[in-house]
Amino acid sequence: MLKTMFKALAATLLLFSGALTAAPEVVELNRVIAVVDETVITERALERRLERTKARLSRQMSELPADNLLRRQLLEQLISERLQLERAKLAGLHINDEDLNSTIANIAAENGLSLQQYGELMASQGLPFAQLREQIRNEMLIAQIRQVEVSNRIAISGDELQLFLQSRAAQENRNVEYLISHILIAVPEAASPRQLAEAKGRAEALRGELLGGADFATQAITQSDGGQALEGGSLGWRGAAQLPSLFGDEVLEMKVGEISPLLRSPSGFHILRLDDKRGEERHMVQQVRARHILISPNALVSPEEAYRRIKSLRERILQGADFAELARAHSEDPGSGNNGGDLGWADPSIYVASFQEALAKLQPGQLSEIITSPFGLHIIELLGRREHDNSEAVRESQARRALFGRKYEEALESWLRRLRDEAYVEYRLEG
Repeated sequence: MLKTMFKALAATLLLFSGALTAAPEVVELNRVIAVVDETVITERALERRLERTKARLSRQMSELPADNLLRRQLLEQLISERLQLERAKLAGLHINDEDLNSTIANIAAENGLSLQQYGELMASQGLPFAQLREQIRNEMLIAQIRQVEVSNRIAISGDELQLFLQSRAAQENRNVEYLISHILIAVPEAASPRQLAEAKGRAEALRGELLGGADFATQAITQSDGGQALEGGSLGWRGAAQLPSLFGDEVLEMKVGEISPLLRSPSGFHILRLDDKRGEERHMVQQVRARHILISPNALVSPEEAYRRIKSLRERILQGADFAELARAHSEDPGSGNNGGDLGWADPSIYVASFQEALAKLQPGQLSEIITSPFGLHIIELLGRREHDNSEAVRESQARRALFGRKYEEALESWLRRLRDEAYVEYRLEG
């Protein structure tokens, strides 16, 4: 019933606005150009998005695509956003003003601007502060619903991670990153043979134009159904392992500037271009090896008594007593006490601030003064410093992130396609 009422309201608004424009000296109402389930998208919203997009693209491209082609892409973007926001509303998600204000302030700070300067900059680019707040609130809501509907449903097992680490992409190209551009010609989730054939024909024709010298970024902006269409199809710099699994093996065989053959996925037909590639340096980190003795005040040991004990232990070590034996006998750190107080090789940033500061002042073999931390009182001996190649640990961490990212992109694409296929969308955009 509500859907029918909204359709009727949209139709009434459209007819009413048309009637008004026919009369002399009457301003046309904000025309409805699409009905999305129980909401509408207006011409004014699309034109505002078009103006901002053209301003951004003009800084990146010498020649802009035609307005009608940009409008088509932007309308699809607005429809997708509207569907995600409606899903967030149904899930009971909301962004309070405090979180919104904090996010806007952080964005301004990241750009080296005050909140007022950031607002003025956005206003100069055609985005008044009230609209900016609403846009950022919507982006936060979309991020939240994607977290709930997509991210939280992705799991990575240990076996899966190890298998991924042994893959060709992870093994052979872990020190290389690729700059990829991408075009997607989408198909519905349950596409008919005719729909598949039409999409494939469109993709083949587009690939032919690209091979003939057509500008990839322009074609992506005007033709691609992918999420990065309005960025010229650019996926940014990624390792092969960070690319969707469909792309990984193909990219390894491509030369810079090369256009891929058509790649088929459940989402449709993909065309890739390898824009560039670069090497990656080893991950060297500074590590320290230290040992310590901890004495903690408690219900039975007063702060004064704890200080007396740690001071006595420090004096005994300075007089030649064995640090490790005293640590085993007296330290209250269960993790290191049984190991003679040895903390092993570690990045100093893992320690609390007072511990880090003490380590920074020590030379190997030196004993610290008495140090206070939230855990109690310490004496520390620095055993050594080294530069450590942390590439393997970094590689595993990156592999986990890459595997998550790969799964996330595929799951997000599938989720967005289902939202779109299940929605009622009526177009009223002319031209």
